[in-house]
Amino acid sequence: MRITVIEHEAEAGLGYLGRWLGLPCDVVRPYAGDEIPVRARDGLIVLGGEAAAWEDERFPWQPATRDLLRRSVGEGTPTLAICLGAQLMTMACGGTVELGGNGLEVGACEVVALPAAASDPLLSGVGEAVAVQYHRDAMTRLPDGAVPLMTGTRYPNQAYRLGEAAWAVQFHPEATPEIFASWTSGSGLDAEQALNEGVRAAAGALEATWRPVAEAFAEVVRAGAKAADPKVSVGDRA
Repeated sequence: MRITVIEHEAEAGLGYLGRWLGLPCDVVRPYAGDEIPVRARDGLIVLGGEAAAWEDERFPWQPATRDLLRRSVGEGTPTLAICLGAQLMTMACGGTVELGGNGLEVGACEVVALPAAASDPLLSGVGEAVAVQYHRDAMTRLPDGAVPLMTGTRYPNQAYRLGEAAWAVQFHPEATPEIFASWTSGSGLDAEQALNEGVRAAAGALEATWRPVAEAFAEVVRAGAKAADPKVSVGDRA
C-alpha cells in the first residue's frame, strides 16, 4: 500500500506528513526530471510550490498533474491537495484560481471550520485552528459539487472536499517551522523574523491539530485499498 506524492520543489516536501501518515510514499519530483504518472497508487498527495497554477510554460509538468488530479478525483482515489496542489485540483475540476485580491497570506493564521466539517472524515475534529499559510493566489470559485469545509478572514476558500475522498486545502498542514523558515529566507518580507517566530510558537498547536487529519487521511487510503482488494490485511498495509 503506497501513496503517490507530487513534489513541486525541493523546499516544499512532505514535512510533518512524512512522520504522520504511517504509509510508504513514492515521491515524484518533476522538477528533477521525474515523469508524472498517469494514475496514482493507493492514494495521492500533491504538495505546494512557488508556481501559479496556470504557469504551464514555466512549469511544464502542471498539465499532467492536473490530469492526474482530475482522474484521481473521478476514480475515487484518496487525494489530498495542498496549496498549489489545491489550486491545481480546483482548476482541473472546473473551478477558478486567480491572483488573490487581498494580497499575501503568510505565517501562522487562523482558519475556521464550516458546518460541513463536523461530519467530514478528515476535518471533523477541527474547529478554530492555526495553520501555516504562504500564498498570493486564491481559489475564487470552487468546482461544481465541492463541499466547503474551512474558511478564513483574508481568503474564504480554505478547504473543501470533492466527491467522497478528495480534499483540497489552501494552507500547509505539512509545513514544519524549519520548512516555513526556508520559504521566508531571502524572501524580502519585512516581518520575516516575526513570521518565523510565530510559526515556531504555534508548533505545538500545529501538530495537535493536523496530525489527526493526516492520520485520518491514511485511514481513508487504507480503507480504499481494502475495498479494492479484500485480501489486503492489516499486516500488509505497511
